[in-house]
Amino acid sequence: MIIAFNGFRDEEYAEPKAVFEQAGIEVITASTRVGTAKGKFGLPVQVDIALEDLKVTDYQAVVFVGGPGSYDYFDDPAAQGIANETVKANKILAAICASVSILANAGLLKGKTATCFSGEGYNLKAKGANYTAKGLEIDGKIITADGPAHAKQFGQVIAKQLDQ
Repeated sequence: MIIAFNGFRDEEYAEPKAVFEQAGIEVITASTRVGTAKGKFGLPVQVDIALEDLKVTDYQAVVFVGGPGSYDYFDDPAAQGIANETVKANKILAAICASVSILANAGLLKGKTATCFSGEGYNLKAKGANYTAKGLEIDGKIITADGPAHAKQFGQVIAKQLDQ
């Protein structure tokens, strides 16, 4: 799971992570650096690996967490590179809330059905996505969700796809 070092959305990290762990899925947390990251509402999270050291081939899925801090990744070459590598490796790529714009800005949502935080819907449309404003969307191995209200379901859908 990729989070902003400061300002990720607490429940968009904690709820899917709990689902993954209950399903026996190991969760590795990545950010711009290792150490203790802090969520928008104060949730402390230990970051296991820096983005620059992350190798997509070591994982079954990559999940971008939203929140105001995720805006730092919108045009970040490392984040976009990880997203592109995930698609090229035919692995699950998921994003929730505002972080879906990372995928759009990387050119990965052109012609894809996706959703996100409503404030970023314009960006998805501008980048060629079929933006639906629904709670959750699955288009092949790309999974997107609108925000905290669907964080648990987002985690459940990812866990189900990992189990296939």
